[in-house]
Amino acid sequence: MSTDAMNGAVVFERLDHWKHVLVDQLRFLRRDRLAFVGVVIVAGFLFLGLFGPMLAPHDPIEHDMVNADGAIMRLASPSADAPFGTTAFGKDVFSQFLAGARPTLIVGLFGGLGTGIIGFLVGLVSGYYGGWVDEVLMRMTDLTFSLPFMPMALLLLTFVTPSIWLITLIIAGFLWKMPARVVRSEVLSVRERTFVKSARASGASDLRTMLLHVGPNVLPIGFLYTAYGVAWAIAAQASLAFLGFGDPTMTSWGRMLRQVFESGNMRIAWWWVFPPAIGIAAITTSVFLIGRAYEEVINPEIQTEQ
Repeated sequence: MSTDAMNGAVVFERLDHWKHVLVDQLRFLRRDRLAFVGVVIVAGFLFLGLFGPMLAPHDPIEHDMVNADGAIMRLASPSADAPFGTTAFGKDVFSQFLAGARPTLIVGLFGGLGTGIIGFLVGLVSGYYGGWVDEVLMRMTDLTFSLPFMPMALLLLTFVTPSIWLITLIIAGFLWKMPARVVRSEVLSVRERTFVKSARASGASDLRTMLLHVGPNVLPIGFLYTAYGVAWAIAAQASLAFLGFGDPTMTSWGRMLRQVFESGNMRIAWWWVFPPAIGIAAITTSVFLIGRAYEEVINPEIQTEQ
């Protein structure tokens, strides 16, 4: 067999192995009702994030809702013209809600994936190699633990114009520390098992051993903290936007809450508060329900005790 054919076979073997791991995880989610509900809500959120701005009946920022007399509809309760009511500035809350799902999706998806992937890779490499590699990576992790996220994020965003991608980068750059610590602790245990030692004895490279033998055995905990990372990223983005450090060019659910708070109508205009608040709560709760299912994979005792 030629070298190219052998390399192709190795790549196919790796992809096939990871495919079976992913399929097993998806089957488990279908057996957990709460996790399945979470998946349905997350799927709906993905749909809103992708198509919400296109489905919005009005421009969330420029368009003013007016009544039959031509007067701007300020703080109008839900009606046929405005299903979610209007803001103190005469904007359509329904349109803002649909448009606000996209930045929430962008930060949640990429911030969560970044958090999970960086933490997983750092923990995998650190735990597998040990020695000075482990020492360097864990000291970097300790440094991120010593820097509180919100004050540091506010400090960084004070000197630059906030953008959705910059916020995503900051979130991933600070929140990967917890997954890294947990994955490392699991890898330290897995690397001492017989099948890993056998792989090394058979001449498998470190990269192959990590990807095909150690990685799949700590993958569930990687999925768990990636799911948690999505929820953390969404909550962090909403918090930054509420504090006035969101992307000024985009409508987001956190920015909607800031606007209603600044207007002084938070207790009056319930139709302005509930959509973004419920949206944030629903998606973060759903992600944690999915994470709970993975936690039962990692800790079977939890399922036994229920």
